[in-house]
Amino acid sequence: MQRGPYEILTLLGEGGGGHVYRAWDPRLQREVALKVLRQRSGADPERVHRFIAEARAASALNHPNIVTVFDAAVDGDTPFIVSELIDGRTLREEIGRGP
Repeated sequence: MQRGPYEILTLLGEGGGGHVYRAWDPRLQREVALKVLRQRSGADPERVHRFIAEARAASALNHPNIVTVFDAAVDGDTPFIVSELIDGRTLREEIGRGP
């Protein structure tokens, strides 16, 4: 499956707003994280606006504890955000470990 130029490799997780995939960026020859807004949400212009605003806000930040946003686009009627891929435990796993 493709989203724009990105080849989706596998599902990493899902939440209320959408799905996050491990994907391949053929232009830069690297794996990335690709966050896709849920299909039913993609039809809501306000939801799409907030999703893209999230990408803009995150891309303006530069901190070692925040992933770098590489791209934000809409493929057909499906918005997505592309960011660096961080391997490791999920947030749920980290929270489960306690304070």
